[in-house]
Amino acid sequence: MLTADHSTINSASTSSYGKEQNSLLRLTGSHKVTYSPNSDWDCYVDVAQRSIDMDLVLPHYRARYQPVDHRMNMFVGTEAGPVKLKVCRNFSRCHFYLEVQASMSDVTLWLPSDFKGRIQYSGKAKFSSGFVNRVMPNVYFTDEDNDTSGEDCVLIVTNGIIMFRMWDVQTCSPENPPKETLKRLFSCSKRAPETTMDWDFLLED
Repeated sequence: MLTADHSTINSASTSSYGKEQNSLLRLTGSHKVTYSPNSDWDCYVDVAQRSIDMDLVLPHYRARYQPVDHRMNMFVGTEAGPVKLKVCRNFSRCHFYLEVQASMSDVTLWLPSDFKGRIQYSGKAKFSSGFVNRVMPNVYFTDEDNDTSGEDCVLIVTNGIIMFRMWDVQTCSPENPPKETLKRLFSCSKRAPETTMDWDFLLED
């Protein structure tokens, strides 16, 4: 995967919108992402020495004057402390772009079960059973910036460990690990090319 590069976080941190929003955002709990026509980012978080544990709640409707093909653009950056993010949506047509710049921090990311699009990351990745069962078949991993506005996109830059998990759009809650593990044991899900699986649970003869 790509080599860690902080050029993106440096350019993003020059946004006056981002600096203003940092003082307003709580770094834990639920945060509603709203369309921001005067900024490149609909949600912007950039902190230095703090951990992040947020639920990013995508809108279930299109805002007034929001272009039909607009993706909700979210940026989360930190230099230290673990990062935990849940991308929550109940409207599949609300596509999103999420960029996480986390330096050496570990990142745990719950993606919606109806995710369809591109994932690009650095660091060592692990995949939960729920992610493999529900999300993996609709993901392609690439180092190229060739996504379109009609799909979801995730970019994670860190030298830490990345844990991909699934947020269930049907129950509006994180995956149920025991349930998803049983599904994984008794089914065969597509394995994404050029990825190394690190199972939460593995049964061998």
